[in-house]
Amino acid sequence: VQLVESGGGLVQAGGSLRLSCAASGFTFDDYTFGWFRQAPGKEREFAAAITWSSSNTYYADSVKGRFTISRDNAKDTVYLQMNSLKPEDTAVYYCAVRVGGSSYYPQDYGYWGQGTQVTVSS
Repeated sequence: VQLVESGGGLVQAGGSLRLSCAASGFTFDDYTFGWFRQAPGKEREFAAAITWSSSNTYYADSVKGRFTISRDNAKDTVYLQMNSLKPEDTAVYYCAVRVGGSSYYPQDYGYWGQGTQVTVSS
């Protein structure tokens, strides 16, 4: 399983970015993609998740209403559209996959990408 994130960068507060996670090497029947983030000196935290079979979506309260997770079956890619960005959204964003339904806990995800930096300036 390989996950490759892209789309990070520097943006001003109030701006938008779209992260992509391209996946390959899957043989699972039921799995969930998650986006996590980790700011300097802080623990990795859940941002959003989507179940592949049913497209159910889940969001952390801190991003609800601003971030949207979606998937493209044909491209085996998951996206995280981030709008109304705030300086506190600054972090390395990671894509992850777990077999089965959604979870908010990073330890429940067995496969991780390398991360992409998002920096929001005030």
